[in-house]
Amino acid sequence: MGSTRASLDQKLALAKRCSHEGVVAGAKAAVLATVATAVPTLASVRMLPWARTNLNPTAQALIISTVAGMAYFVVADKTVLASARRNSFAATNLKADMKD
Repeated sequence: MGSTRASLDQKLALAKRCSHEGVVAGAKAAVLATVATAVPTLASVRMLPWARTNLNPTAQALIISTVAGMAYFVVADKTVLASARRNSFAATNLKADMKD
């Protein structure tokens, strides 16, 4: 097949860039989700008697960190997939242009 050392290096660099984009987007989403979850969680513990009784600090941390982790993985996955799809279409268009 037509896999040369240069093309493999290029594919590796492209994969690293895609994964880096995913990590950055996931980290941004996790920070936003942490703030968006922490504020109402901590406020409800102070204001609602049920939450004050039933949500100890461990439960509060678990709620906040679960949402942050979910946001990170969902956004990172979607970003990597979108980047891979974009690069796949670019490679397909490039091959089609070369045939013409």
